[in-house]
Amino acid sequence: MKRFDTFPPLSLRLKLVLSYLIVALGAILILAIAVSLAIQNYFANSQRDQLRSEGEYRAQQIGHLYRAYGGDWRSVPLQLIQPGGPELLVIIDQNGDPLLQIQPGSLKLSDDEFPVLRQSLILALQGQENDGRLQGGGDDSSFSGLYVSEPLRYNGQSNGNMIGALFVAVPERFPQASVQLAFLSNVNQAILIAGAGVALAVIIFSLFLARRFTRPLESLTTAADQMRQGDYSRRADPPKSKDELERLAVTFNAMADTIESDVTELRHQEQLRRDLLANIAHDLATPLTAIQGYSEALADGVIAGEEARQETAQLIGREVQRLRRLVGDVQQMTSLDSGRARLELAPLDMQALVDETLEVIRPECEQAGIALRNEIDPQAAPVMADSDRITQVLFNLLDNARRHTPAGGNITISAQPMSEVLRVCVSDTGTGIDAADLPYIFERFYRVDRARTASAGGSGLGLSIVKAIITAHGGTVSAESSAAQGTCIYFSLPLAAQSEREKYVGKGATSNYAS
Repeated sequence: MKRFDTFPPLSLRLKLVLSYLIVALGAILILAIAVSLAIQNYFANSQRDQLRSEGEYRAQQIGHLYRAYGGDWRSVPLQLIQPGGPELLVIIDQNGDPLLQIQPGSLKLSDDEFPVLRQSLILALQGQENDGRLQGGGDDSSFSGLYVSEPLRYNGQSNGNMIGALFVAVPERFPQASVQLAFLSNVNQAILIAGAGVALAVIIFSLFLARRFTRPLESLTTAADQMRQGDYSRRADPPKSKDELERLAVTFNAMADTIESDVTELRHQEQLRRDLLANIAHDLATPLTAIQGYSEALADGVIAGEEARQETAQLIGREVQRLRRLVGDVQQMTSLDSGRARLELAPLDMQALVDETLEVIRPECEQAGIALRNEIDPQAAPVMADSDRITQVLFNLLDNARRHTPAGGNITISAQPMSEVLRVCVSDTGTGIDAADLPYIFERFYRVDRARTASAGGSGLGLSIVKAIITAHGGTVSAESSAAQGTCIYFSLPLAAQSEREKYVGKGATSNYAS
């Protein structure tokens, strides 16, 4: 025997159609049963009322006939009393003795129905009109149908003396009953035809409605499947229904936008990681190759003379320092990215800190013919920052500007308070950065021809470290550049709270970074 779960699953559209059809057919079936029962009840009540009226009329006529013949049953011509159709007719006198019994054709009372007949006549002799149904014996020859019993009174008056009782019954196979059954059959047939029409209309309507409901879901399913296969640009088509389906599609598309953005960012980060490893390997290989070459030359005695050997040793020392800077920058970036770097936050006078930093770098700039200017207002409010980290930011930015500003150029540091932050600008009059490169200059090891060549001494991590330090302080970093005016690097730092400023009064801005 096959299990039910071996059948193919039904689609949501088919489930909706079947559910609508079942509800409609159920409603039609209930309506048909209710109408059929109502009609049957109406016909039964109508037949009962008609039989009761006929019984009352016959009782009055028999009472008048009894009076007309002197009030003696023996003188009354009972043969004149005939039923109006195939009726069962029984008359008894006031003593309960039978006077007349007429049975319709071959139909006879079953033995089980005689007690019913007797009890009904007894109630009539007691002055109680009563009616009911004879069930019959279950075969075609037994009588079954409605009955009524009426008391017979002298002169047919309700206050006359009791003279007997009348029992009248109509069989179910009476022609009038056949007409009623035919009418009921026609009604049921009409309901069946109407039900078929309604079912067809329900199927058509439910198909239309199910398609309207399932089309957005199919769009969602297709979009989700495409995303599962790696196409994160796929979106669902939101229906213009202003309901849950539209909200679901809009929410799905918003989720897809987030996923696509996250995946794009992850791919970008993965590419950055690969580039980082490749750049580190390249930047390590260059000084190591130089050190190896110089060392082998010294060992093989290729370099003769004490002065030449001293110069080679200095070259090796510079390459080692270059390696140390690169390793230090990588370690610092790793520390900042992982959140392990601790910031010693305190109120910091940016004008004083910039003066200290410029004094350190001034000899190299003067030798290169570059002018340095500090345009920060001495009265500027202090910022809440780590002095050593901010000094490193200034050194990285100033060193980058120095190496790529020609002789006769200027490097200027200015600041402007904005709301709850101080916005600092380190600008130079160099050749500028191409617009295509500008969005990427803060990425690790990203180099442009102007400022990112290894031969110029940069590790490719300077601006990345600047961004990481400023971000750790809760600030932002941006850049503007043009070929005519040079480059300006902006960074913002939060201003110190008023309570911290009061503690700060009288303190200087010192840093251990340059020491």
